[in-house]
Amino acid sequence: MADLQESTITLPSAPASVTAARRYVTTVLAEWGMPQGDAVDAIRLIVSELATNAVQHTRGQSPTFTVEVRLEEAERLRVGVTDSHPRRPKRLPAAVQQDNGRGLVIIRTLTAESGGDLTITPTPDGGKTVWVTLPWLPVPAP
Repeated sequence: MADLQESTITLPSAPASVTAARRYVTTVLAEWGMPQGDAVDAIRLIVSELATNAVQHTRGQSPTFTVEVRLEEAERLRVGVTDSHPRRPKRLPAAVQQDNGRGLVIIRTLTAESGGDLTITPTPDGGKTVWVTLPWLPVPAP
């Protein structure tokens, strides 16, 4: 396996793109040998929340968002969602009866439970990439 595998897709900032982002990452992980299960489910949910944030919270200032998946030295999986809005994500108050406001908490919790970390890096165009880095869980050898 190569020291670095990468796959990227850019999607319009529209609600339907959240589903496309989840499907894309699930397909990439399967192609790279990650077995279906809890790890893929957690990554799929993380991507869903990151993509939803990119669509909902950029207030039309980011017409697209990019999902990047990297497998580094068959040890670390990095998933990043980039948008061109300058504001960093922040935790919003979530009332019991609200349907939103929990995305960043979900992302942080799943990332920590998986032994990973979350970072935010600025982009040259003034936007940001929210990265989640997780240990890679390859398919066991037969």
